[in-house]
Formats: sequence, C-alpha cells, structure tokens
Amino acid sequence: MSLTKKSSTASARVRPVSNGKRKIYFTIGPTHTFNGFDKCLDSALKKGIPSISHRGREFEEVFKHTTSSLKKMLNIPEGFHYFFMGSATETMERIIENCCEKESFHFINGAFSKRFYQTAVDLKKNAMKFEAPAGEGFDFFRAHIPESAEVVCFTHNETATGVSIDMDDVYGLRKSYPDKIFALDIVSSAPTVKVDFTKIDCAFFSVQKGFGLPAGLGVLLVNDRCIDTALELQAKGINIGSYHNFPTMLKTEERKNTPETPNVLAIYELGYVCDLYNKKGVAKIRKETEAKAKLIYEFLDSHSELKAFVKKPQWRSKTVIVAETPRGSADVIKKLSKHGFVVGPGYGEFKDKQIRIANFPMHEIADVKRMLRVLKNK
Repeated sequence: MSLTKKSSTASARVRPVSNGKRKIYFTIGPTHTFNGFDKCLDSALKKGIPSISHRGREFEEVFKHTTSSLKKMLNIPEGFHYFFMGSATETMERIIENCCEKESFHFINGAFSKRFYQTAVDLKKNAMKFEAPAGEGFDFFRAHIPESAEVVCFTHNETATGVSIDMDDVYGLRKSYPDKIFALDIVSSAPTVKVDFTKIDCAFFSVQKGFGLPAGLGVLLVNDRCIDTALELQAKGINIGSYHNFPTMLKTEERKNTPETPNVLAIYELGYVCDLYNKKGVAKIRKETEAKAKLIYEFLDSHSELKAFVKKPQWRSKTVIVAETPRGSADVIKKLSKHGFVVGPGYGEFKDKQIRIANFPMHEIADVKRMLRVLKNK
C-alpha cells in the first residue's frame, strides 16, 4: 500500500477525540461559538468594552453599530425599536405586559410555545390556545382567534420538538386578523428564518443559538403599534411593568442606551457577529443551513434505528433536528461525545428518548458529515 493511499484511508476513518482537541457543540443553546469568537473577544478586551459606561459616548456607538448591523441583516424596516434584555424568556413577559390588557391567543406545539402561554396565565390574563401534538404543526385553517384576543403569539421554531411553522401561514392569518398584535418567537431560527417584518408587530431572540455567542442577552424588536398599545394601557392605569416597560425602554433607546446597566460585552459581540454574517450574506447562510438540514434528515430517513421525530417534511425545522433513539439517548450521546461531538438530549418528557441536533450558521458541513459517519458506524 502506498503512503498516499494509506493516508487517504486513515483520513476517512472517524477517530475518537484526542485530549485537548476542541469539541464541536451541536447543542441547541448554548451552542458552538461562531468561527472568530476568539478574535471578537480579544477585540472587545483591547477596546475595554466590558468596562465602558452604558451612559457614555462609547456605548452609544456600540448601540448604534449593533442595531444598524442587525437591521441590515434581518431587513428590519423603519418604525421598529431595539430593546436589549437578559433573555428571550423575559421578553415573553414584557410583550404580554405591554401589549395585552385582558386576552392573548397562543399557538402551542411544545414546551417553549407553552412557556409563552403560561407567562400570560401567570400575569393573570385570559390566555387562550390552539394546541397541536408534540412533533406536529398546525392546521391554521382550523384556528379560530376570538375577536377579544389582543395579542396572537407564535413560536416559529419549537426548540423542544423541532417543529417549524411556515411564515406564509402567519402572514395569511394576519390578513384575517389585521387589528391584532402578532408576536413572533424566532429564538432558535434567527437569523436563518426570513421574516417580513411589515406583517408582524414584534419578534424576539437570544444570542446563544443562531449567533453562536455565550448566553446572557435577549433582543426584542417592537414596532410603533406595540409602543402605542403600551402607552394606552399605561394611561388606563394598567400595570405594564417597571424599568423594562416599553415607554421607559423607548426613552433610553432614543438616547442609544438602556434603562439599566446591560450586558455591554454581549451587545458588542452581537454587532461583531452580525457584521460577519452581513459580509458573508444571509442568503448564503440560509442556503447552507438548508443543505446541512437535508443531509441530516436524509440520513435519519434511511437509518435503521434513528428516525426524525417530526414525520412530515413541511413541519421539519432546519435548525433544530430531533431524532428518536429507540435504545435511549444516553448511549448515542456518549458515543458522539467520544468522537468530539456534543449533542443535546430530548427536552422534558423526551429527555431519554431523543437527541436534538443544532444546525446553526457556525456549524460546518464537514463537521456535520463527520458526525453522521459516527452515527452510521454501529
């Protein structure tokens, strides 16, 4: 056997990860940090970003840069406002407090869409729901949203079950219910999901998934309609929250800062990664995401044991891929970890029965192929 052939054969094998070799995190969030995160962090430290005042000129520049880069990347129109918070879960509470006096309506097909609903219940609103079984999408034609509902809440990509909804269905409902506020959770699908922001009123995400950053920052995008609603509720004497209500956050946003000391480092990092995504092109990122998802689903559809939890292709998420593990998830996770790939277990009741594989912009197609080779080899 020649040296060339021997080398080629060896490179085709999947070897266990060696000590000190960096693992590849296909976890849903926090996930693998984006390529270049070390340079981003180094840049932030050299500029003293973690130490600057959120009331100073330097932070104003960071705020303006990040929101401008985010606006370009997601094609956010004028009339939207950028609020930075501690988490995406917090934004659910702020939306209900500021946009709902009495009634909200929720599409539920997993734990995180249910969390949005439960938030409204905990805030003593009359929360109504249209629920689908785990692993399934919705028949939107069967949904009847009562006239009394003020806010309609959607989870574009259910992180717990790997189900995604078609944005065209959301837009279709908007035509039927133009007077209601449409709130959209894009936590595990931003920035790959293409959203027409002229057809929704608010959207939110966090940075530890599709942006490949450490957890600790939630971003809420709201239009003027949401602001006006919050002001109307406030004028009625209804509690819309304290320092994180929309009118208060609007005042500080106009000055390019925040009501309280925010996660300045994370805001800087978000602007940095948005610049990289803009340079690469969001269209290219979306195309790559689809290609990687296609590889994974084709693998699962042909595997003798591992199968996609979401059966209908039109409901399958491109960014959170859930696989059933008939012999339990622990052994599959252990096997992948041995070779340097970290995936997550199923969520909640499915923890021991499924694995969840993230497919975000920072996940390279070569690593996806290597991971699938490990799963293929019994």
